[in-house]
Amino acid sequence: MRAFPILLLALAGAALLPAAKNLEIYFIDVEGGQATLFVAPSGESMLIDTGWSGNNSRDANRIAAAAKHAGVKAIDYLLITHFHEDHVGGVPQLAGKLPIRTFIDHGESVEHDPRAKELYAAYLEYRAKGKQHILAKPGLTIPIKGLDVQVLTADGDEIGSPLPGAGQANPLCAADSLRAPDATENARSVGTLIRFGNFRIIDMGDLTWNKEHELVCPNNKIGTVDLYIVSHHGSDLSGSPAFVQGIHPRVAIMDNGARKGGSASVWQTIHTSPGLEDIWQLHYAIAGGKDNNAPDTFIANTDEQGDQGNWIHVSVHPDGSFIVTNTRNKYAKTYGPR
Repeated sequence: MRAFPILLLALAGAALLPAAKNLEIYFIDVEGGQATLFVAPSGESMLIDTGWSGNNSRDANRIAAAAKHAGVKAIDYLLITHFHEDHVGGVPQLAGKLPIRTFIDHGESVEHDPRAKELYAAYLEYRAKGKQHILAKPGLTIPIKGLDVQVLTADGDEIGSPLPGAGQANPLCAADSLRAPDATENARSVGTLIRFGNFRIIDMGDLTWNKEHELVCPNNKIGTVDLYIVSHHGSDLSGSPAFVQGIHPRVAIMDNGARKGGSASVWQTIHTSPGLEDIWQLHYAIAGGKDNNAPDTFIANTDEQGDQGNWIHVSVHPDGSFIVTNTRNKYAKTYGPR
């Protein structure tokens, strides 16, 4: 006879427990650069890259707007994949809007032309004002509460051993011919695998073809992922079939511009990858045409002249399911746990 009130008390207690928090990800439109904001369930934040300099602080303003939407008042970790202007250029302007606590990078820039030196010097000035600097090395874990963030590549090196559960032979390697060596900052990109429970998302910055090859050939050291941040904005300097199909993404998000990235060949490589459910894009890629772009529903910015700055938002639940939302049209799609 007393079981009923006990059950009511148990249910009431459960209702008072805090709901499990999600991982929130914002793919911010910086017009063909990169700026991706991660907000862990703990509330700690990580921003990968800061977009371009100049443009009346356009990119810093857009990052700040996304951060405000997410309730973020400071960037706990800023990860700079490499020192090209569309990735590191916005650091000074962003630092004027949000405190940046910890800076992560691969070490000294390998490019030394006047503009490259200027960009790197400006970055170092603001890095010196942060609380901490972390030098990225393959295998390093970035200590963000609630997430497992592992560095896969940095400064031209990659992890030596497969991740747990990975290491299988990649049958696509035989057809994956190498390109000329890349001596630029692109090949030095800091690439990361970010895990939240069973959910896995990969971001390789602008890592180029040959370096991708080393990660997945002859054996795939990474394994599979749920979400692939398309390397190099969809440029055909990256995105080999051996890499893309090797990581076997369910969903791809391309941070391309209207006239930057979005290569037709890369789009087709992703589109035809077995198990791929959808491609989402920050911009309609003009060079791709109708046959090499996602449907309008999945594109955040469709008007080149509008300079809309719409972002794509991903909310990941603890069970590994996730929702992708296009803020232009409020279209959202749910993907179940793998």
